[in-house]
Amino acid sequence: MDLTAVPLRAVAARPHVLPATPPGGTRVRLAAERELRLRDLPLALTPADADILLITGPCGPDLEPALERLWRDMPAPRFRTQVDDAGEVAGALEAARSHLADRTSATAPVSLSGGDLGQADDAGGHGDGETEMPAGLPMAEQGPDRDGLTLDRLHVALGPFLADWPGGLILRLTVQGDVVQRAVLVAPAPGHAPSAAPFWTEPWARAAAGEHVTVGEASRRRAAAHLDSMGRLLSVAGWPAAATTARRLRDELLHGAAPATAGPGVRRFARRVGRSRTLSWMTRGLGPLSASEAAAAGVGGPAARADGDVTARYRLWLATVLEDLDRLAEPGPLDPARDEGPRGPARGPRSPSAALAGVLPALLEGAEMAAARLIVASLDPDPDELAARPAEAAHG
Repeated sequence: MDLTAVPLRAVAARPHVLPATPPGGTRVRLAAERELRLRDLPLALTPADADILLITGPCGPDLEPALERLWRDMPAPRFRTQVDDAGEVAGALEAARSHLADRTSATAPVSLSGGDLGQADDAGGHGDGETEMPAGLPMAEQGPDRDGLTLDRLHVALGPFLADWPGGLILRLTVQGDVVQRAVLVAPAPGHAPSAAPFWTEPWARAAAGEHVTVGEASRRRAAAHLDSMGRLLSVAGWPAAATTARRLRDELLHGAAPATAGPGVRRFARRVGRSRTLSWMTRGLGPLSASEAAAAGVGGPAARADGDVTARYRLWLATVLEDLDRLAEPGPLDPARDEGPRGPARGPRSPSAALAGVLPALLEGAEMAAARLIVASLDPDPDELAARPAEAAHG
């Protein structure tokens, strides 16, 4: 009697998918998130909950150890696949589900280094953090905290692959109690994307190269970028229904929805989220960044104009989305020097995301661990931009 066939079929029918997006993989990530939503396949928040590891985009050798740790932490049956083109997402998911449903494939151990399309394995593992530690746990040391008390000091790394996190970004934190005492930023390595321009700023790059790009096209891309950022922030804040709505509206804009079609849903979403007292209460006072501090750090765009905390930043995103919604049909040519991209204007060789990432250590120091990810999500540096010029963003 085959006791494994039924549970394998159940796993394959609705597998939990853990996406891992290297820098440069935004286009593939967006296609994967849309496909998963249309198929009603759940996103896994941790490797322990995942059946499929979906790598969305080309990955450099510097990030391969982190992917191996994710893979080791996934229980059997499991499947790993990498998709380098947005058009291949649906086929990769079908192949993964077929392997999970096949008892022979799902239980046959396969080398982690074998195969380009995917890898199936039944040998579960227990992962660790950024480095090998006794029993998989980082060892604590002792030191004075900000009040002069001697407390255990723990070293924790966030990234490079977390749910709703800028792919490839690593923050090394020193934590005492639940307070971040020190933060060190490790920027992504150069990306391996086939496109020279980051996805979100592609219209601006084309316009700067002399191509005719309309204001409406740029407004559509910027509004979708802010909805993408809102989806991450809402997911980190523990509001998954609103995060799903943000991503659905993002996808509608990216797929050319007319203003009359997209408008009502976007406005309802902006009102609901913008007026949420719970979300405002959760984020009020976190990661304050004044306009003068932003200017001194070279930060522009929404983060500078918000002139405040996490609450001020997400409310400005929502306001900008509504403004862009009214500009979707504008036929005039885009002036990249005047009309800024989603994260601010490009100032010389430095990308806007490099400046955003650069202020993270100072904003995180003194914050509680529970607030750290909300602060990162409210700035949301684009890993594609960071990977293009990684040295700019490295701070300690």
